[in-house]
Amino acid sequence: MKEITGKVFDEERALYGSHDLLIANCSFSGPADGESALKECGNIQVKDCRFALRYPFWHVSGAEVMGCSMEETCRAALWYDRDVVLKGCSLQGIKALRECDHTLVEACEISSQEFGWFCRDLTIRNSTLVSEYPFLQSRNLVIENLKMTGKYSFQYVENMVIRNSVLDTKDAFWHSRNVTVYDSVVKGEYLAWYSHNLRLVRCKIIGTQPLCYAQGLILEDCEMEGCDLSFENSEVTATVRGKIDSVKNPISGHITSDSIGEIILDSNFRGDKKCEISIRE
Repeated sequence: MKEITGKVFDEERALYGSHDLLIANCSFSGPADGESALKECGNIQVKDCRFALRYPFWHVSGAEVMGCSMEETCRAALWYDRDVVLKGCSLQGIKALRECDHTLVEACEISSQEFGWFCRDLTIRNSTLVSEYPFLQSRNLVIENLKMTGKYSFQYVENMVIRNSVLDTKDAFWHSRNVTVYDSVVKGEYLAWYSHNLRLVRCKIIGTQPLCYAQGLILEDCEMEGCDLSFENSEVTATVRGKIDSVKNPISGHITSDSIGEIILDSNFRGDKKCEISIRE
C-alpha cells in the first residue's frame, strides 16, 4: 500500500481514482479550493487528516477513515460510497452522509443537517449527533449508544434497531416501519405518528401527543412523562409503568398503566373497534 504523509492538497480531484493508499496527517485545504479530492477511490486508509473542501469521499469503495476532521466547509463529505468505516472522526459539514451502503460510524462527533439520508445498512455506535433532519428514508440501521439532538428524525426509515440511546428530537419516526427501540430515552413532540410496527422496550417517552395514527404499536415496560392525548387513532398494545397524562381515542388493542390522568373516548371516532384500557390496582 502506497503511503502519502504530511502533504497539503487543494487542487480539484487531487487523488481522483486512487487505490491501495494510506493517507496520513494530510490537509485537504487551500486557495485552489478544489473539490472531490478522493472521488472514485478504493481500498484506502485515511488517518488524522483535515478536510476543509467539498465532496471529498464520493463513489468510494472500501475505506477506513480514522481520527479525521471534516470541517463545516466540508459539505456533503460522503455520498454514494460502499463499505466505509469511520472511527473517531468529527463531521461538521451539512449533508455529511447520503446514499451510502454498508457504513460503520463509531466514536464520532457529528453536527450535520440532513445527515444520513437514503442510506442502507448503516451502523452507528458510541457517537453524538446534532442534526435538524437526520436519517430520512434510510433502511437497515443499527444504532447503539447514540446521543442525538434533532428535529425531524427517522422519517420513513425501515428496519431499524436502537439501543441504549438518548434521542432528543421532535416528531421522530413518522411513517417509519419495523423499528425497535430498547432501553432508551425518546423526548419530543408528536412521536411516531403514522408509524407501522414500532416497538418500544423499557424506554422513557417524554412529550406531548405521542404515538398517534400508529399501526402495530407495542410498548413493553415503558415510562411516559408529559404524554397527553396519547395513542389517538392507534392500534396499540402497551404496558406502562407510572402515569400517562391522558389517552385519547385508541382504536384497538389494550393499554395497561399504573394510572391515567384522563381517558377521552369519543364514540364517533371509534367505530366498531375497541381498545381495552386497564389501571393496575
